[in-house]
Amino acid sequence: MSDQPSDTNAALHGDRASATRVTWPDFAITVAMAVVLYAVGILLLLQVPKDDSVLAGLAQFAVSGLAPLGAVLLAIAIRKRKLALFGITRVAPKWLAIAFAIGLGVVALNIGITSLVSATTDAADVQANYQSAATSGVAGFIGAILFGAVLTPIGEEFLFRGVIFNLLKRYGVWLAVILSAAVFAFSHGVNLATPVAFVVGVSAALLMQKTKSVWPGVIVHAVNNASSTIISVIYFHMVAS
Repeated sequence: MSDQPSDTNAALHGDRASATRVTWPDFAITVAMAVVLYAVGILLLLQVPKDDSVLAGLAQFAVSGLAPLGAVLLAIAIRKRKLALFGITRVAPKWLAIAFAIGLGVVALNIGITSLVSATTDAADVQANYQSAATSGVAGFIGAILFGAVLTPIGEEFLFRGVIFNLLKRYGVWLAVILSAAVFAFSHGVNLATPVAFVVGVSAALLMQKTKSVWPGVIVHAVNNASSTIISVIYFHMVAS
């Protein structure tokens, strides 16, 4: 007896499954595109004068947002995938409000964790260039908000929640939540930002699971990043005065 009907059914089942979820080929192409775009970004960053911390900070913000955003969009185009598979879809306004409230909670936790870690360890502060950009004047502050609190959250959420979390869900939601948040946190290195990045990652992943949209996670991420910029400016002027 021929195995062709069963083989055909298996192939059709595989096609239907891949049409309804993020797949490993989607992930592989996204990573390949991200490596290329990050490499280009780093090469451009190396052209920034070493003594220009403001430009360096804004450039780092831009790369951290554009590289993952470009990688995901290129992968979607190459694979001819639906945006909704990656959570790039509309969400009820109430969830954006809920995400904003969660973001404020993360900000409070951020302040507490950062203060505790700073007081008890010698963890590195990798935000120096970002803070220089934010405190350099009105143009630097606006640039830091646009690149750091708008562009970067969109790019990173598309990658870490839209691709990685959605890919890992097939192995269990909680595994996907923890693992995607851990990858996100450690992508920032081991420093003052790591524990807060993990909390942001968990919050964004849970919202992604609940709403099937990446945008609530973007809001949580944006509120946290914006608060860091605003707090840097407030602290700078307090010290200066």
